[in-house]
Amino acid sequence: MDIKAKIDEIVKKVKSDEKFGAKFKENPVKAVEGLLGVDLPDEQIESVVSGVKAKLKLDKVGEDGGLLDKAKGIFGK
Repeated sequence: MDIKAKIDEIVKKVKSDEKFGAKFKENPVKAVEGLLGVDLPDEQIESVVSGVKAKLKLDKVGEDGGLLDKAKGIFGK
């Protein structure tokens, strides 16, 4: 299983599917298990969940006027 690809897939699903996004917020481990269609140990799913949360946080930082834009302004880019 390509973990990075799965994380990207889940991030897209969280952003595009309001129902899945709510499910992910409520119980991310169960949401990811359901999407992947496999029952893995929680520790393995937690690493995917952590990756999804980190990517969502980075994407939010990159939004217009966000921290990333402000940092770019400091360096004149």
